[in-house]
Amino acid sequence: MDKQSVEPVAAGRASGAGRVLVVDDDPTVAEVVSGYLDRAGYVVDRAGDGPSALAGAAAHWPDLVVLDLMLPGMDGLEVCRRLRGLGPVPVIMLTARGDEDDRIMGLEVGADDYVTKPFSPRELVLRVESVLRRARPLTGAPPLSAAGLTVDPAARRAAKNGVELALTLREFDLLAFLLRHPGRAYSREDLMREVWGWDFGDLSTVTVHVRRLRGKVEDDPALPRLIQTVWGVGYRFDPDGEEPGP
Repeated sequence: MDKQSVEPVAAGRASGAGRVLVVDDDPTVAEVVSGYLDRAGYVVDRAGDGPSALAGAAAHWPDLVVLDLMLPGMDGLEVCRRLRGLGPVPVIMLTARGDEDDRIMGLEVGADDYVTKPFSPRELVLRVESVLRRARPLTGAPPLSAAGLTVDPAARRAAKNGVELALTLREFDLLAFLLRHPGRAYSREDLMREVWGWDFGDLSTVTVHVRRLRGKVEDDPALPRLIQTVWGVGYRFDPDGEEPGP
């Protein structure tokens, strides 16, 4: 595969599932992943490096990006940052390493999920379906508001004091959940299960998303007043913000 071009795998196919951009410099991995997504009904584009991925996304904006962390020239973290600068798009990060630091770095730059190589292509398709399902607006869900924050689940939009917030899928879901349950403390296990429907997983992902969300909704993220740490328990949303937490 020519790494300087984006290869349309099923560009002419009529599909209601959505468009996925697969970015991986390993042609075998890209071909297998693309094949499974194609059979699941997705329109799939492929890119072998960062620049061609950004060019492909600009030409045909995807509904989701499957992005390898280790890319030549421009790594997946930088590609994810630049994609976020172009517009909101869900990202599933692929990594050949199992280190917690790699997973956290991917989440820190805005990845919505991660899969560690080697992985089952069927599992990846299920992750894609799960992320896209979360991205769909919730028809009929009432707006939420507290402490200058507003969340419209039906439109998948959030704002602080009237200024729209650029949130990832997980950040949006976390903020909506907290606004629905003010004053109650939740453990990281509770949040992983109640917000994202996971019965198991790396609890550090919750910590990362709380930190990222604080950076967007708190006046001073170093002294958070809205999303407070409850020592020995987890986190609590306090709309009155009377006691800053660490």
